Amino acid sequence: MIIMKKVMKFFILSFIFITTNLTFSIQISDAYPIYAQQAYTNPRAANGRIACANCHLAEKPVQIESPKAVLPNKVFEAAIKIPYPKEAKQISGNGQLSGLNVGAVVILPEGFKLAPNNLISKEILEKNKSVYISPYSSTQDNILVVGPIAGETHQEITFPILSPDPATNQKINFLKYPIYIGANRGRGQIYPTGEKSNNNMVTSSFEGQITDIQNLSKGETSITITNSDGKELKQTIPKGLSLVVSKKDILKLDQPLTKDPNVGGFGQTDMEIVLQDPNRIIGFILFAFSTLFTQIFFVIKKKQFEKVQAAELNF
Repeated sequence: MIIMKKVMKFFILSFIFITTNLTFSIQISDAYPIYAQQAYTNPRAANGRIACANCHLAEKPVQIESPKAVLPNKVFEAAIKIPYPKEAKQISGNGQLSGLNVGAVVILPEGFKLAPNNLISKEILEKNKSVYISPYSSTQDNILVVGPIAGETHQEITFPILSPDPATNQKINFLKYPIYIGANRGRGQIYPTGEKSNNNMVTSSFEGQITDIQNLSKGETSITITNSDGKELKQTIPKGLSLVVSKKDILKLDQPLTKDPNVGGFGQTDMEIVLQDPNRIIGFILFAFSTLFTQIFFVIKKKQFEKVQAAELNF
């Protein structure tokens, strides 16, 4: 009987432990989602706009360095550069200042995909040690996403890409293909649900004069506005935002009350890459050498003709 009680106690404790850890893992994964994967089946709209721009409203530059042409079934690097001042700080969800995160999406032509680890050089593996690059979905392995990751050490992200082979994939041809890139730094201004984040400038919801400004216990700021009818109206400013107004100021509707906290933004660009046929390269080399030798023989023949002609004139 005592043994049965101990066994039952063991199973109950094990169940509680597993359930608790499973719940904890789900909360952690929900806390750091790659929003585009959850909200959009395809991250690039018909008009060319990449989904990240719907939440990251400020426009920032992004650059890509990649070969202009690649051979079939070869691994090449696409380096995405996400520049921003390293001293820049963003406002986090709890109102505290923190370093910027970065993220990127690379939309490759069909057939191109993330290179497997056994084909990636040690140099790239070391460079991407703390970077987890994943396919956008199980059916779209030609679209790669990464982030959010710390921007201070990842202002350049290297994507190791494997080119397709037309010999094994009949859908692929030796052509020129486009690559689309999008990259963001910092937090967005709008959540995929349509709600605003605290990474926005706050504007006045009322017209009137500021009669009082109070700091609340949770770090928020309460502004009391008296309108033309003498009615007192209150507006709460989230924690971490800096006011640009003071007591006795006259406010208009939608007038800025705080500085714009957003220091990040999103940028997108594109480039073209050629899937090169090795036979074409060999053919071009042969053609170039044959043309070179032909020109050389023409020059030699011309010199011989000039010598013969000069000899006849002297004779």
